Amino acid sequence: MRGFSRPMCNRAKIGLLLLMFSMAGCNTLKKVGDDELLLTKNSIYIDDEKVTDGEIKGLIDQKPNSSVLGYPLRLNLYNMAKENPDSSFQDWLHRKEKREKRLNNLLSKKQVNRLQESFIVKGASAFLERIGEPPVIIDTALTQKSLNRMKAYYNSKGYFNNRASFEIVESNRKKRAKVDYNLTLNEPYIIDTVQKNISSPELDSIYDVSAKQSYVQKGETFDLQKFTQERERLTTLFRNSGVYNFQESSIYFDIEGDTTITSSEKLLDAILNIKKFRSATDSTDTNNPYRVARLKEINIYADYDISGDSDSLKTLVHDNYIIHYANELRYRPKALTDAIFFEKDSVYRDIDRIRTYRQITNLNTFKYPNIEFIPDSTQTQLVSNIYLAAKKKFSLNLNFDVTHSNIQQVGTAFSASVITRNVFGGAETLNVSARGSVGLLSDATISNETFTSELGGDINITFPRIWLPFNTEKIIPYYMLPQSRLLVGTNFQKNIGLDKQSLNTILSYNWSPSERLKNNIELLNVEFVRNVNPNNFYNVYRNTFSNLDGIADQFQDDPQYASYFNPVEDGEEPTLNIPRGANEFVQDVRNGSIPVTLDELDEVNSIEERRIRLTENNLIFATNFTHTKNSKAGINDNDFYQYRIKLESAGGMLALIANAVPYNKNDNGQSLVFGVPFSQYVKSEFDFIRHWDIGGSQVLAFRSFLGLAVPYGNSNNIPFVRSYFAGGSNDNRAWNAYELGPGRTDNINDFNEANLKMSFNLEYRFPIAGDVKGALFADAGNIWNVFDNENNPDAIFTGFSSLSDIALGTGLGLRYDFTYFVFRLDVGFKTYNPAKVGSDRWFDGYSFKNAVFNIGINYPF
Repeated sequence: MRGFSRPMCNRAKIGLLLLMFSMAGCNTLKKVGDDELLLTKNSIYIDDEKVTDGEIKGLIDQKPNSSVLGYPLRLNLYNMAKENPDSSFQDWLHRKEKREKRLNNLLSKKQVNRLQESFIVKGASAFLERIGEPPVIIDTALTQKSLNRMKAYYNSKGYFNNRASFEIVESNRKKRAKVDYNLTLNEPYIIDTVQKNISSPELDSIYDVSAKQSYVQKGETFDLQKFTQERERLTTLFRNSGVYNFQESSIYFDIEGDTTITSSEKLLDAILNIKKFRSATDSTDTNNPYRVARLKEINIYADYDISGDSDSLKTLVHDNYIIHYANELRYRPKALTDAIFFEKDSVYRDIDRIRTYRQITNLNTFKYPNIEFIPDSTQTQLVSNIYLAAKKKFSLNLNFDVTHSNIQQVGTAFSASVITRNVFGGAETLNVSARGSVGLLSDATISNETFTSELGGDINITFPRIWLPFNTEKIIPYYMLPQSRLLVGTNFQKNIGLDKQSLNTILSYNWSPSERLKNNIELLNVEFVRNVNPNNFYNVYRNTFSNLDGIADQFQDDPQYASYFNPVEDGEEPTLNIPRGANEFVQDVRNGSIPVTLDELDEVNSIEERRIRLTENNLIFATNFTHTKNSKAGINDNDFYQYRIKLESAGGMLALIANAVPYNKNDNGQSLVFGVPFSQYVKSEFDFIRHWDIGGSQVLAFRSFLGLAVPYGNSNNIPFVRSYFAGGSNDNRAWNAYELGPGRTDNINDFNEANLKMSFNLEYRFPIAGDVKGALFADAGNIWNVFDNENNPDAIFTGFSSLSDIALGTGLGLRYDFTYFVFRLDVGFKTYNPAKVGSDRWFDGYSFKNAVFNIGINYPF
């Protein structure tokens, strides 16, 4: 996004200013009648104390017009629409005597009539009305309705003698007013006794065992919501205690007491009633008490065909389950029975039914199952029939994308995958995929070639269980949806960086202890990265080369060093040739053959260490554990939190093996595996996200991240692919990716990375018009080096004093909600830049000219 020209930026600024002036000039009261009042504010006072609770405010029917930072944007957009565009056009057309005639001669009469229906005349007003918001005029009928809602709400909380009124307070500014709602609650009513009237003796026994967990207790304030919660609790309790057909409608409460008394003793008696079972086929049949049922027989119909003949099916009994199938059973019996949580002769539990649905779906082999329960005449014995319809054995997925990045001007990417289900008869899923891309390089200096290419593939097999040589069912039962995944993949890059080739293998296990918790263990995560073209280092990392070439400038006229430089034409400055000249210059400086200052020597040593690090091959043999919790209740839940904890260790096992072969080392004393020094480090990460719903479709979102990777043993730094970077569309948006840090350094490398990262993001999201949303954000954070071989003090984290290196970026964003995804444009400004000195750190270059534009899909957190 750096390609915005200055004229374009100026035009954008002028357009923005014109829009701001036109909006500021709008009359907010333009469409408010002389005898009407624009609602500006609602205030609720309970016993003379102001209430800000969102639930109470939600009871109000009329709310003031929405605003963006206090400005009624949508109201003014609505006011910009003409009320009678047809009449306005006709007035304009006939304002001058011969205007209509000249237009008819110029355009024809038919086209003039079409002009009246055009977007400019009529459509623009319709569009503004659609995205805008009409003025909210105070309506006393709606105000009274809101007041009645509040009274009813507090009635449900036990305040039956509450009193309420409202007052319309006109503003000093004309045609504006606010509404004050005033409620006096008085003393609440208390539950004096809780009695029961349960028709079924078996339900009565179940209730007695759990009575202490009841939401309705003697001595507590009357609260209608608690009675609803108690109905839900009892329904769940009974259905999980054998009463498979229990209906919540069978539960009702009688409340006895006088809610009109004014004495101090405001007491109510609650009576729990549970009626008998009502048949679904005969609503008058209410003589059957609820009974506890057990599973008499469990039938599994594999590959069920609704149009098939069930009498011709073969049967197989496995662990008290009866499996029915046609021709040949394609699944191992245990794979089917492990997904069923009912057991023969056990008491019915509704939680087992839910877990069975989830686990069968988790197999990814069958469509959503159908489970039925057939009772006997006594309602105490059940026959369960589970019908399984298989998905297609094979499926093919094809994808094609057009891509753009800072490396490629334009590129095309394609991928294909073949999914094979039930590979070994145990509901395993095999996914074989291939991918490739071709692109046009953005910078021809990176490579002698014009095009880039990438080719890769993966073989991924998933097992719907923990795949280990010992039984883990007691630790991780099947209702936790366990899965094992074995992946082997490879990737080849050509003319991208150093032309990397990689091979990776992952053996992982994941399971969900609850709906909101997820755990993942990668027991084995092996990654081998080979740099095919290390001699291209200085072409790729141009900042590093520029620093080295700057040191060499003082020797460019010395004949004995002429071979280090490229031959040049008249008027050009000589540069080190790549790679021979640059490498030989570095070696001569380091061995003292070329005299330089101590600072220059340190710089050359740092450059050479970085070159070696980024061109050497990497072998990472890691194990990690990730724990995630998400409290989000659904896609529309805007008030939730989420956290992720990750622990990783690499190289520990290889170090034990390598110590047994001490002669297999390189000149630096590093142990080798297949001729490559393996990485050894420990790493931990903590990621926390919190969203607050502040009403009116407004959300305050916060994220914090802390990550640290410490090398030891066979390594003195972290592999580039496992290190941290700062900046980019999902991080600190005032800097480009890899541009920020480490510490207070000023973009010294093309790809700046380190092994310690702190990041904090705060974003206020608000609606603008229709599906267009807005955001204001502040991003803080940085990366540092710590416990590694970095020797630049500006890049090293030394303690609390280094917190002054935390960069701050602020900005604003526009988002368009396409329902299934969100398109995002964010503009970030460098508010506090630790790479600057003194007061220049604050607001230096704080303008659109120096802003960073980020385009992204979906929200950054």
